Amino acid sequence: QVQLVESGGGLVQAGGSLRLSCAASGPTFSDVNMGWFRQAPGKEREFVAAIRWKGANTYYANSVKGRFTISRENGRNTVYLQMNSLKPEDTAVYYCTGRYYFTGGNDESSHAYPYWGQGTQVTVSL
Repeated sequence: QVQLVESGGGLVQAGGSLRLSCAASGPTFSDVNMGWFRQAPGKEREFVAAIRWKGANTYYANSVKGRFTISRENGRNTVYLQMNSLKPEDTAVYYCTGRYYFTGGNDESSHAYPYWGQGTQVTVSL
């Protein structure tokens, strides 16, 4: 079982930066592929970024590629999402997700992840 708690959301002006953190509980965090998804009002939840359990492979949605960076510190049981050059269309609730690497599935699909945080609001103003 993995429990996830996000932090770091807030209000920022367009062009600014935020760093989201996700703290995970559980003794086998290093075996968990981690991801970030987001959901804006009236829209479906969408993939943002993912990182494999050893951290060697990362994946990004085209809409955030070059602006967002996902990283992890297995020793701290924490995954991060550094968001730069934020745009108003990045406004959403951001969710941290996790799945054990050996369960298989598509890292970019929300259906692959059984573990979810409660979400943190990111609002980007003009």
